[in-house]
Amino acid sequence: MFSFRRFLVVMAVISLVSFGALAQSPDSSSSTPAQDQAQPQAPAAAANQQGPVTVQARIKARREARRAQAIHDTYAHLYEVFVGAGYQRFTPGPTLQRTTMYSWDVAVTRYWSEKLGLTFEGRGNYGTAFVGLNSTSLTRPAISHYDVLVGPTYRFKMRPRYSIAGSVKGGVAMSNFAADTNGFGTKVLGLYPDGTTYALNASLIGEVNITPSLSLRLAPEYMATGFGSTLQNDFGATYGFVYRFGRQ
Repeated sequence: MFSFRRFLVVMAVISLVSFGALAQSPDSSSSTPAQDQAQPQAPAAAANQQGPVTVQARIKARREARRAQAIHDTYAHLYEVFVGAGYQRFTPGPTLQRTTMYSWDVAVTRYWSEKLGLTFEGRGNYGTAFVGLNSTSLTRPAISHYDVLVGPTYRFKMRPRYSIAGSVKGGVAMSNFAADTNGFGTKVLGLYPDGTTYALNASLIGEVNITPSLSLRLAPEYMATGFGSTLQNDFGATYGFVYRFGRQ
């Protein structure tokens, strides 16, 4: 019985010594606070890596917002007035060579959105027809015709500094070919007779903005007319200033 008690005492001492060794071991639970302190560093490192990306995204967003505001300030006007000039390679008679017609051009566009508007346009075209030798003394009579057009205009590319648009218009053209024939009329000179006919116009419009309200325009174009009951396919361009006003 005495030996059994001594055995229990020895086992208790051995257990206490073993528990103390485990408590001092580096693999024991005493290392947990250090590990707990190391774990929060990972999110901090991730935040440091995401910080510059977030700043760049904010800068890009502000830049895009300024760009969108500049586009809105430029193209959200209700009306647009174009005043300029132009030229057109025109065929004045069925057997005559083309001549250059120089023109004045005025147009007003009413916009329903930043992209879509309706254009009303008037222009006068003036030139000299080369009719060659004939029974009269006239070889280079002055001619003119006037156009009234209406049709849609659509901006398909808008930037703060420039825009590109297209326009298709139709209307009437009125000729004045006999005014400089000294009473001989147009037939003897090979010119189309005076009259009123249809006119069709298609143009590609490029504008460079000086301010949100003022820009420079260059517009290559195609013009079809029906003088003399025939079709004239003419090419040219208009150029001038555009002034915008009013707000949609």
